[in-house]
Amino acid sequence: MGPDPAVAAVRLAVRRALADVPQGTLVVAACSGGADSLALAGALAFEAPRAGRLAAGITIDHGLQDGSAERADAVVRTMAGLGLDPSGSIAVTVDGPGGPENAARDARYRALDEAADRFGAAAVLLGHTQDDQAETVLLGLARGSGARSLSGMPTEFHHSVATGNSEGERSVRYLRPLLELDRATTRRACEAMGLEPWDDPHNVDPAYARVRVRHEALPALEKALGPGVTEALARTAKMLRDDADALDELAAHAYDDLESPEDGSTVALRLEGLEDLPRAVRTRVMRMAAVKAGSPPGTLAAVHVDAVDRLVTAWHGQRHVDLPGGLRAVRRYGKLLFGPV
Repeated sequence: MGPDPAVAAVRLAVRRALADVPQGTLVVAACSGGADSLALAGALAFEAPRAGRLAAGITIDHGLQDGSAERADAVVRTMAGLGLDPSGSIAVTVDGPGGPENAARDARYRALDEAADRFGAAAVLLGHTQDDQAETVLLGLARGSGARSLSGMPTEFHHSVATGNSEGERSVRYLRPLLELDRATTRRACEAMGLEPWDDPHNVDPAYARVRVRHEALPALEKALGPGVTEALARTAKMLRDDADALDELAAHAYDDLESPEDGSTVALRLEGLEDLPRAVRTRVMRMAAVKAGSPPGTLAAVHVDAVDRLVTAWHGQRHVDLPGGLRAVRRYGKLLFGPV
């Protein structure tokens, strides 16, 4: 008799992710103790030795709730009991711009980057599910974001982390094996594996926009439009990601053709050729130039890029466009210049 169908589904997703990781290397499960990441940790502990990989587990103690250290210790014991070796916790300080959610995420990834580098891990697995993907798409839609934001979370991405030695930087690889599984499946998998997930009180706190989307917006859409909204949003994200990847590639080639050397910290694009590009490519090229000049990607918004685009397509003698990071864009002598104020 085989495993419970939910357990089999999670294990298959992890097995597919491991197939692209070199044999004999270490893979880390990032586990909060919630149902999604706990099911992921259980599946990795089962699949890794059978696939010729080593498996470890890390939990992050954000210190945002009373008893968080004890909770982290309990998660470590659970991961060790599953056979993840080493298993450990890292305490972080949550502060910084962008609100508590962004600050917690930044602190979490910094800690995971450092742990992965210390372990020499080939990959870190994250427990985001199809439900998380749908929530991400709805949040992006509400903010009026573009295709890249609406394409949701990628199945794979990399972070660069300083190694502290002569190698300089190392790229940490992150994988999300569960993006095609729903949250109900991971909870059923935990029950079948005899694992007791921890339900974070923050996940039901309506002060957080994602919680309101999860418990109010998505159920309302399901009620109004019928079942399948979550799956449809996740499917839309996948298609938009393919489109955004193709447009980004076209924009990168166009950028290489249009960039014009300038002295100092100024980045310049030739207007000849830029104005003839399709808008979807042109705005990406201008965003690349602004970021290269030093504008922070997280605060460089569509409204800024639109204003720069008007310097190209609706030129009426405008002086300049101010950009985040103390920069400005200006049209001069057949070029679009991005540089310090």
